[in-house]
Amino acid sequence: MQEKLAITVIVITLALFALIYVLYHIVDANQDSYNQIVLSQQEYDSRPLPYRRGDIVDRNGTYLATTEKVYNLILDPKQIMEDPEDYLEASISALVSVFGYDAGELRTLITSNEKNAYIRYARQLSYDQKEAFETLKEETNTANAKNSSKARVKGVWFEDEYKRIYPYNALACNLIGFATGDGAGGTGGIEQSYNGSLIGINGREYGYLNDDSNLERVIKPATNGNTVVSTMDVNIQNVVEKRIQEWMDTTGSENVGVVVMDPNNGEILAMASNKMFDLNNPRAVSDKYSDEEIRQLGLKEAADTYKRQHRNTDQSTITEEQVPEHFTEEEIRSYGLQVAWNQEWRNFCVSDTFEPGSPAKIFTVSGALEEGVISPTDTFFCDGFYNVGGHDIKCTGWRKGGHQNVNVAEALMVSCNDAMMQISAKTGIPLFTKYQHLFGFGTKTGVDLPGEADTSALVYTEDTMKPVDLATSSFGQTYNCTMIQMAAAYCSVINGGSYYEPHAVKQILNEQGAVVEKIEPKLVRETVSESTSSFIKEALFRTVEEGTGKTAAVAGYEIAGKTGTAEKIPRSAKNYLLSFCGFAPAHDPQVLVYVVVDQPHVDDQAHSSYAIGIFQKIMQDILPYLNIFPVTDTLADEQAAGQLPQQEGITDNSGVMPEGETEAPKVYETDEYVEPGDDLGIPEGLEPEGGEETTQADDGSDGASDAYSMSEEESGSQP
Repeated sequence: MQEKLAITVIVITLALFALIYVLYHIVDANQDSYNQIVLSQQEYDSRPLPYRRGDIVDRNGTYLATTEKVYNLILDPKQIMEDPEDYLEASISALVSVFGYDAGELRTLITSNEKNAYIRYARQLSYDQKEAFETLKEETNTANAKNSSKARVKGVWFEDEYKRIYPYNALACNLIGFATGDGAGGTGGIEQSYNGSLIGINGREYGYLNDDSNLERVIKPATNGNTVVSTMDVNIQNVVEKRIQEWMDTTGSENVGVVVMDPNNGEILAMASNKMFDLNNPRAVSDKYSDEEIRQLGLKEAADTYKRQHRNTDQSTITEEQVPEHFTEEEIRSYGLQVAWNQEWRNFCVSDTFEPGSPAKIFTVSGALEEGVISPTDTFFCDGFYNVGGHDIKCTGWRKGGHQNVNVAEALMVSCNDAMMQISAKTGIPLFTKYQHLFGFGTKTGVDLPGEADTSALVYTEDTMKPVDLATSSFGQTYNCTMIQMAAAYCSVINGGSYYEPHAVKQILNEQGAVVEKIEPKLVRETVSESTSSFIKEALFRTVEEGTGKTAAVAGYEIAGKTGTAEKIPRSAKNYLLSFCGFAPAHDPQVLVYVVVDQPHVDDQAHSSYAIGIFQKIMQDILPYLNIFPVTDTLADEQAAGQLPQQEGITDNSGVMPEGETEAPKVYETDEYVEPGDDLGIPEGLEPEGGEETTQADDGSDGASDAYSMSEEESGSQP
């Protein structure tokens, strides 16, 4: 019996050793997979660490866009429900006390997700809110431990997140743009163009079991985005926006845009329009559009969308009244909001096109001088009109009988269309179109901002231009350009002939402040010689001193510039786009300011004095700030002259006559035709299908809201 018992014990012992041996080999062979199973049950131990989006600063280091750390509130029902009696109510009580959340909602959420270890309950809490909860949690758990209570605040923690902040709200909204909600992309402005530099790379926190089967953590830190240094000066931008707002509050217009540039390197110092929006809340349009206006926009966009979607079918179009039969009200509102947002976010200075009018006359003269077609001393007889191809095209219409004999400089000073048409006729179509291309008309400037309009179909080519087109193009009508095109072309003429690509960013810095990329001024081509540049500067200086731009004068400074009063299509409607492109100092330009006023809200005939007024106020504010010193004693000048030079018959920029004077003639520099019913229109043969002129805002996005059609009534204004 004892012998049998001993054998049984030995067999059992050997079996146990064999089992231990087998288990050891199983564990050893499957250790990695077992570790993965353990880690998979602790989801919150492996999580991403968000990067910080880079800042945007102005040229002086002022923050225009920055990122602050915020916190997401995370609930871990799995941990709380391990001991609901001790953890559940204590945790809910703490959350309600600090954040004011609904206790019943929290209890239902936690108990119904007891196997879930990660629920993001709230986003973008502040540091103070996080600290308040952490303090209460510590105090509660410590107090309960002293009172021998097992109640604890458990299963509540915070993860880092970042929130984009724009300290100046709407300031420079078109230049800066705004980041998407998650900070991974940008919409408009620098945020979109330099998104690749502003974004970083997420880090990661890993959990793993070490050799002793203890949970260890490894943190791979996030790589934060770089800082983008813009060329913009926040003080100049403030001045520009202040003067635009003054204009809109007093007179107003359909659109108004201002571009301020350094003519010697293409840097954009300021850019603004009357379309402003809060970068911290860019989708808020309720204060600008009623619900009915949003719906009307949505109906039109939905009808256009249906047309695109059914282009090759039997029923390719529907009316706006039929839209509700094919789209829900929610879809219609969504379309309407998209259109409203695009209208508000659109950068007038880059994305909208118009007929430039008389400021373009310097390019007609420059090309002719460069080719030796004319000399500075040549004279032209202006009898008030010029006949081309059966069309009598008027000169600037304020003087009967024309300007009579004028030399080249005087033709610019008094803005003589007749002389320009004679000069362009001598130049000829091949050379004229060559210089239009050389000055950048019909091609994109390459500015580092999204949405630049493509004007290639809005400018004549050598093959499509006819003599009448040559004549009207000579004074800036029947072709379209953008504000940034005009400003860049002007800079090239007045800086000695160097065409620089306009740009809004000058440097990119890493987290330590070291320069990782320097955006050097990009010289694209040479446009004119130094002698031509000097001639144009002197002529435009005299334009302000003696000609149509007198009210642009700033006491003590040498200001130069060119007025523009272009009639929009249809000419018979007598709607005007007013402009002034000027610079200072006149013979050594350091700053260029280009102002465009589209259809001012006035009852009398609009004239360039409205644009000049905005220009003059901006210049008088920014010249001292830029350390551009006056060349004369302002006080002595004022005492000698009594007042600043005024445009004939006008005492200020409002066009009001001096008291007691009612018949003095107004000086209207206006580009108009004798035959207003015969709209010469856009380049012949370049009209898109349907007779409409279309400009695509090429910002890389898709959807109908990015294509803007221009009817005959709108041609020459904005796309």
